[in-house]
Amino acid sequence: MSDTGNRPLDVLESSVGTSVTVLLKDGEKYEGELVGYDQHMNLVVEDEKDTTIIRGDNVVSIRP
Repeated sequence: MSDTGNRPLDVLESSVGTSVTVLLKDGEKYEGELVGYDQHMNLVVEDEKDTTIIRGDNVVSIRP
């Protein structure tokens, strides 16, 4: 039985180009379009005004 599609990077890949809410360890939230990520789960999120790079170590959850 394969778990392809259930790994964190697979989930991120399928979320690129969609709106997400990212919750950080300090309770801060970022909302916007997920435009990129890397193997360390660092994220690039864009909203109407800004592009934000979020270090993967600080991420608690990512929701559609």
